Amino acid sequence: MPQKLAQEHWTIRKPAIVGRDGMISTQHYLASEVGANVLRDGGNAVDAAVAAGLAIGVVEPWSSGIGGGGYMVIHKADNQQTNVVEFGMRAPFEASRDDYPLDPDQGRTGAGSFNWPAVKDHVNVSGPLSIAVPGYIRGAALALETFGTKSWESSIEPACQLAEEGLPIDWFATQHITYFARSLARFKSSRAVYLPDGYPPLGAGEGFVGHLPLKQLAETYRTLQHEGAEAYYTGSLAHRIVADLNEFGSKISLKDLHEYEPFIRQPISSQYRGAMVQTPGNMTAGPSMQQALHILYRHSFSNAKPNPQDAIAYVEALRETYEYRLEHLGEGKGQGADSHTSHLSVADRFGNLVALTQTVMSPFGSHVVLPQTGLTMNNGMMWFDPMPDRPNSLVGGRHPLCNMCPTVIFRDDGTRFALGACGGRKIFPSVLQLTSFVLDFGMSVDDAVHQARVDVSGNDNVWAMAHFDSDVLDALGAKYDTLKIRPNGLGGNQFAVPQIVAALPDGQFEGGCYVPSPHAAAMAASR
Repeated sequence: MPQKLAQEHWTIRKPAIVGRDGMISTQHYLASEVGANVLRDGGNAVDAAVAAGLAIGVVEPWSSGIGGGGYMVIHKADNQQTNVVEFGMRAPFEASRDDYPLDPDQGRTGAGSFNWPAVKDHVNVSGPLSIAVPGYIRGAALALETFGTKSWESSIEPACQLAEEGLPIDWFATQHITYFARSLARFKSSRAVYLPDGYPPLGAGEGFVGHLPLKQLAETYRTLQHEGAEAYYTGSLAHRIVADLNEFGSKISLKDLHEYEPFIRQPISSQYRGAMVQTPGNMTAGPSMQQALHILYRHSFSNAKPNPQDAIAYVEALRETYEYRLEHLGEGKGQGADSHTSHLSVADRFGNLVALTQTVMSPFGSHVVLPQTGLTMNNGMMWFDPMPDRPNSLVGGRHPLCNMCPTVIFRDDGTRFALGACGGRKIFPSVLQLTSFVLDFGMSVDDAVHQARVDVSGNDNVWAMAHFDSDVLDALGAKYDTLKIRPNGLGGNQFAVPQIVAALPDGQFEGGCYVPSPHAAAMAASR
């Protein structure tokens, strides 16, 4: 083996902020601004999360939107109860395995972030048959009605205004659209929105050069504001949505929209190092998170920051957990790439916490924009295993297994955290390590978001951030011959995109976001 050479690495710092009266962290500063304004004006964490979630679907359409679904973990201080609002996507009632014939010539190369057997023409990945029944609007409305204090009309107003202004285009937005331009170009209505004049919009190096018009989407948001959330499922929008879907060839029907139901459930709770960790259960990564914490509990961590043995403990816990997850919960071994999601975390002055993860699944979901409503639709059918008689096989009306893992933590010193990440299979490894950082090492939010992490997402590769200390990288390389060292970068990120806030015992709040992103931002309601 050739001698390793000394090499410098580009590291980026984005210091966490401290403020009062509440904190929100999202993947786009415009959504963070919406949420911070709600907190400043007396709204609670649920009000801020719903308003910011509706907004981020406008300004970050490659990751999430009202054509998708999600999970929201809500802790209310008045009764010390934590609940999960589930509004994940599900298969249409009429969906059938016959719609997704396997392509034997391509083997196990299908479904992007899952190494399923390939489906002919990849219809489960892109296009109308990849679209699952969206739950976002009913889920957001249920959360607001049950746990919020603001009206639906006021909560959606900032998103309406953003949609009327259009999609802000800077170099980072241009990068996202350009990367997926070939897929978007397949559909006339998608080209019309994202590829004006047939090309990706050009952003400036600094600042915005303009906005992409979102006329139909803006009208859809205003309809939702004036007619209420049910317009999406039983009203005027439902008919337009289904008409467009059926014109494209989707099997989603009015019955699918009418009968879609979000749920309020109890979280699963784990005691870890004297703290309480709460996540969704059911079809999320929450059960895997709980299993991995039980494994890590057997390890004695160092006192300052992860040393070589600690990093190896993370790898082994993730490997053991993913081996069980892939065998018994329905996923297949794959590269864990090409999944886009949005996460936001909120803490308010009243003691409430919200961790919200929402998605259209892949970047720009199905790549289908519905012409009458401007909705960028999800590709949630990709979550299903196309093979029959497996734990996550496709069945009409079924919810698939997903990777979302919004989490709240109650540390024994009184500090409370809301956190989560986007990044498909990489979500739970990221959330697990952030949880360990704040509980095993007592890290602040600032220390946690800048601490190097590993990723093991169910295949043989072990990934490590390049800014680990050299002794950690040497130990990982000696133990794992599949080690790959990468920076915590923007494109093709291998380590997920976390957002975390903390309510501190002294009444202040700390917020941190995904460090390399020019869009992600934590904002306080006041300084």
